[in-house]
Amino acid sequence: MTKWTAADLPDMSGRTVVITGASGGIGLITARELARVGANVVLAVRTVSKGQEAAAEIPGRTEIRELDVSDLASVRRFANEWRGPIDVLINNAGIMDVPLTRTADGFDSQMATNYFGPFALTNLLLPHIRDRVVSVSSQLHRLGKPHLEDLAGRHRPYKSLNAYYDSKLNIVLFSTELQRRLAASGSTVRSIVAHPGVGSSNLVSHTFYGKLMFGPLSFLFNDAESCALPSLFAATQDIPGNSYVGPNGPASIKGYPKVRKPAGAGLDARTAKELWTLTAQLTGTGSQLPTIA
Repeated sequence: MTKWTAADLPDMSGRTVVITGASGGIGLITARELARVGANVVLAVRTVSKGQEAAAEIPGRTEIRELDVSDLASVRRFANEWRGPIDVLINNAGIMDVPLTRTADGFDSQMATNYFGPFALTNLLLPHIRDRVVSVSSQLHRLGKPHLEDLAGRHRPYKSLNAYYDSKLNIVLFSTELQRRLAASGSTVRSIVAHPGVGSSNLVSHTFYGKLMFGPLSFLFNDAESCALPSLFAATQDIPGNSYVGPNGPASIKGYPKVRKPAGAGLDARTAKELWTLTAQLTGTGSQLPTIA
């Protein structure tokens, strides 16, 4: 099927989906569409009041829970309070091209939100997850570097776009390493990466890219509804672990969801293993799965 849309979503009745950053943008659209087809959707959001406003517009079963994915204490609290199974976890929350700020854990806010938080959250919730983890990356991961020698970014100049690129490469490396470890443990849980292409979402509205996407060249890019399709496809379709889902158009900028390939750097097993070890040390999570020799 080359033109898969939200109209092709399967019945999700009885399934629980947790979506981070679901009070707006792609996350909200993803939540709305999954609730529409029967899923019990948990909007894990930093600001509960915004989550409640968003949920009021969603038909179906929704629940609001507080989660600041950039704050490891908030991540641990969310995970510790969780009860019951999760069928799908969607690591959707993200920020892009913002000035340097440090979190309570000492990480730059982009790396904390886009990578460290999802790593910790996934590992802490893993005992509850029954089907899959979907981590949202970006085609811009192809411009990133893992910086294993300074993963926390404390000893090099901060460049806001570079920090975004690096965080999105790290989430691809994390996802592929997670799949290796899940397979080694005998788990049937799948780890999948989705990226929205290039489009007019809230994430980019304040950036240089956003000036293009919301301006006279907008027809060249995905709209927000289309940006959510890869996440919806990755969360519901029978595709293997380590799939990388993005638009099917040229350069995966625009189009309908299709399983594609990430950058070669995102498939580097040695780097992914080293990155996992370092991230586990920095976050105090990640020891639940076996080490790959």
